[in-house]
Amino acid sequence: MDEALKEYLSYLRIERGSSPRTVEAYGRDLRDYAAFLADAGAAAPDDVDRALIAAYEASLIERGYAPSSVKRRVSVVKGLHRFCLREGLAAGNPADALPLPKVPERLPDVLSIDQVEDLIDTVAGDDARALRDRALLEVLYGCGLRVGELVGLDGDAVFLDDGFLRVTGKGSKERIAPIAGAASRALARYLGEGRPALARPGSPGAVFLNARGGRLSRQTVHKVVARAGQAIGVGGLHPHTLRHSFATHLLEGGADLRVIQEILGHSDISTTQVYTHIDRTHLQAEYHAAHPRARR
Repeated sequence: MDEALKEYLSYLRIERGSSPRTVEAYGRDLRDYAAFLADAGAAAPDDVDRALIAAYEASLIERGYAPSSVKRRVSVVKGLHRFCLREGLAAGNPADALPLPKVPERLPDVLSIDQVEDLIDTVAGDDARALRDRALLEVLYGCGLRVGELVGLDGDAVFLDDGFLRVTGKGSKERIAPIAGAASRALARYLGEGRPALARPGSPGAVFLNARGGRLSRQTVHKVVARAGQAIGVGGLHPHTLRHSFATHLLEGGADLRVIQEILGHSDISTTQVYTHIDRTHLQAEYHAAHPRARR
């Protein structure tokens, strides 16, 4: 099993182009699975049957994992066994007909448009850090970026005159994210006034820099968002909530679901359909007409 795990993680990293964080997360999940199999006396992929995988799923539930976490881990296990069969590391796939556990549908948390306005207004001042933090919040909400996409954004991927960012998302897939209105102005001001003050000799080409001139970390982004959320009375605010709010407000504004899928970088439309609980009066594909801060 150890050799199968190594080959599978190598496949994810090299052939699938999965990000280091994804490979690391898969590795953690699979090591836990391998430890369970070892305790059960299963030393190789062909020693595993469907009942043993079902027992592993039951053990995750007993250990208190959330339904979404159980589903993710079972999905990783299914991926491993598919790989083993395809690569000749096993004679069969014991997980082939095993259904993924059901996860109760939960709508993403979103802020209202007024809350977003108040959130961004909490960052005041003209110093470099304030300009950075305001631009950071505007871009997270104005473009629907993930945290990793934000901190990974480089200067040569910003095309404000043309109204878009070139974003590198999951699996190193590139996409175009429109940027306009308040987000474009905030980013332009930060790039013109704030970033030069933060940059040091040898600074990377990253758009968002820390106080030492290095690339801003995910942890700092989380702190900036949480601090702003606390200021408007929303405790534990997560950057992903701004992404959810972006998608929700676009849909409420009339944007087509397929357009939102493209902007968010979802490979499957079903991922985006979680937002369709919102009443819509019509569909339109115009980002500028739909996004509240792009119209400002």
